[in-house]
Amino acid sequence: MSAGGVVSLSRRSISNTLRQPQMWVPSMAFPLIFTALNTGAMGRATRLPGFPAESFLDFAVATAVVQGVLFGATAGGSDMAVDIQDGFFDRLVSSPVSRPTIVLARLAGAAVLGAVQSLVFMAILTAFGAQVRGGAPAVLTIVAVAMLLAMAIGGLSVAIALKTGSSEVVQAAFPVFFISLFTSSAFFPRELMSGWFKTVASVNPLSFMIESVRALIIGGFHVGDAMRALAIVAALAGVSLLLSLRALRSRLAAG
Repeated sequence: MSAGGVVSLSRRSISNTLRQPQMWVPSMAFPLIFTALNTGAMGRATRLPGFPAESFLDFAVATAVVQGVLFGATAGGSDMAVDIQDGFFDRLVSSPVSRPTIVLARLAGAAVLGAVQSLVFMAILTAFGAQVRGGAPAVLTIVAVAMLLAMAIGGLSVAIALKTGSSEVVQAAFPVFFISLFTSSAFFPRELMSGWFKTVASVNPLSFMIESVRALIIGGFHVGDAMRALAIVAALAGVSLLLSLRALRSRLAAG
């Protein structure tokens, strides 16, 4: 299929999301609400020896971006499941569309939403006093990380949709993604953790990705931090893409 076909399917994916405010409004509103609550409740944590930021709001910017992407990226899987249930998927695979394009278009839609979310969050939190000390290079890196993370989460949700054909199952899987965020260093620095929680956070790849993004925000732009964040999330996106393509092959073979 031509690049124009990929763009058309991607545009359809984005349009489906925009036509369902119940899918994208929570992914925009809840992270900002959580950030406001956490900043108000945990602002004094910056006084702890070894806390990596002078402002808890600066510390929370990376968390808001990742949290928003986790909320929004599952929409692609839900839409894929709806297409399967409504029969559009069958019509799509019977058309001259390359099979990987079906998945890639969904992930492209998720990536665009992730980019928009990251820019909106940074703009709003900056207006309330947060600072992205890494400047434009850090902002561009964070947008790229958000896009790749959206593809990673979106790919997993698409794989579940292709495997089950049920939007309810896709939505039921969301808490698993969200738990992975709460068992990372998203809400508190790993250096100040202790016990089993620190052990879990130290093996959670989201911790290292979030910490690298956070370093760009509170410490300035460093190529090493940018490359680390991009490498981690690119690896997650690659694994997710492979799983979604495998699920697609399985569904086509079974049907």
